[in-house]
Amino acid sequence: MIDIAARIRNQNYLSKVMTPEEAATLIHPGDVVAVSGFTPAGYPKEVPLALAKRMEKEPFQITLYAGASLGDEIDGALARAHGISRRLAYQTNKDLRRQVNDGSVAYADYHVSVFAQLIRQDFIRRPDVVIVEAVAITEEGNLIPATSIGTTPAMIAACNKVIVELNVTQPLSLEGMHDVYEVANPPAREPIPICHAGDRIGKTWITCGWDKIAAIVGSDIPDAPRSFKPVDENGQRMGDHLLAFFREEVRHGRLPKNLLPLQSGVGSVANAVIQGLIQSEFEHLSIYTEVLQDGMLKLIDSGKADAVSTASISASPAGLKHFYDHIDTYRKKIVIRPQEISNNPEVIRRLGVISMNTAVEFDIYGQVNSTHLYGTRMLNGIGGSGDYARAGYLTIFFTGSTAKDGAVSSVVPMCSHVDHPEHDVDILCTEQGLADLRGLSPVERARTIIANCAHPDYKDQLTDYLDRAIAATQGDHEPHILAEALSWHERFKKTGSMKI
Repeated sequence: MIDIAARIRNQNYLSKVMTPEEAATLIHPGDVVAVSGFTPAGYPKEVPLALAKRMEKEPFQITLYAGASLGDEIDGALARAHGISRRLAYQTNKDLRRQVNDGSVAYADYHVSVFAQLIRQDFIRRPDVVIVEAVAITEEGNLIPATSIGTTPAMIAACNKVIVELNVTQPLSLEGMHDVYEVANPPAREPIPICHAGDRIGKTWITCGWDKIAAIVGSDIPDAPRSFKPVDENGQRMGDHLLAFFREEVRHGRLPKNLLPLQSGVGSVANAVIQGLIQSEFEHLSIYTEVLQDGMLKLIDSGKADAVSTASISASPAGLKHFYDHIDTYRKKIVIRPQEISNNPEVIRRLGVISMNTAVEFDIYGQVNSTHLYGTRMLNGIGGSGDYARAGYLTIFFTGSTAKDGAVSSVVPMCSHVDHPEHDVDILCTEQGLADLRGLSPVERARTIIANCAHPDYKDQLTDYLDRAIAATQGDHEPHILAEALSWHERFKKTGSMKI
């Protein structure tokens, strides 16, 4: 058994230590099980794997709650055991995604910022069991989180049974990086006192107590962070377009010289855009985001970032090792928060955060689809992009102008699914260029998007659609030929290409 005694700071409770298999028996068929983690960071591994093995022998299902995506040890293992009946609220696992799309798992997608409130206010069923990865347990039975906080504080507050995994691969030097601040329910809710990205307003632990801890399990399975593709030519071009835009905003007095707090979504494109700032003239930057990736670490290493607020350390394997190796330096600049705070729209709006996220597609009028392929198949979920898009000082979405080796245009007449309406979108960017939509009418937006963002292979096709739509509707406010608006997606399904 893994030696975790030194991480339990009240030796009177060593009797609660058990094997993962023993802890898994505390979970019953039909239970709602909530887990820590935000992206594949700070999530439990041993007990979910033991639970999946148990489900293979004695089939049953649970409802699974998580604040964001998780590692394969949870979403993948439980999905392959057909052990999940319902999943909330964000996922990226291919096996689970397959079951979401074949209807065998009921999936409810929510904005990151509201998930804790759903639990706290009994909008959804409270968890029966919470499984939490932690670095240590304090004398009082409170938890020192690992590489994320997620929705764990609200989950623990709402349940009566907690299983704690003490992961010995997570360094004790993580202690002190967290800032756990919990909001009250209305009408007792007060303003969140964050005025600068690096402000600390809460505790360094999660309140739990020994009365709730039913089991303690040792773990030596590290986080399994995703790798990122190297910055390619398209990513470099998007970064260049963004930097040119920032320079113009500063020149016109719409942004200060050190910009405003930056948020960057998950993925290789977002990572590439942040890395572009390293070579720029911008200094004394601040970050208020939900996920810290390799680009953010390099930005800190370059001396360009003064303060970084995040909900998760979700770097690549090499990036995570670099983070651990230099954790004493990063501790001075990084604050890890619950997702309810990292994604809080009131804080985002007040700080003036610049929101930068990726899209699956966007249409000629500026609507953005970030979750569904061809309108029907769930990809991952909305995550935190909506929290930042609606509240951001500037809202920017990136995507390559084409996909599937050019067979799919990422700029279409009408989005097959809309996550972010045109009212929330300021800037759209592809490797072809950047479209500033501020103050434009729908037809003006369409002309600007087609001219600046569409791939040359699709520009004439898009312009032809727009011109015919204007003629057919005799100049309606947002012209569409409804019988054709989604024909591009149908054409791809039938022929393998959106091209005529």
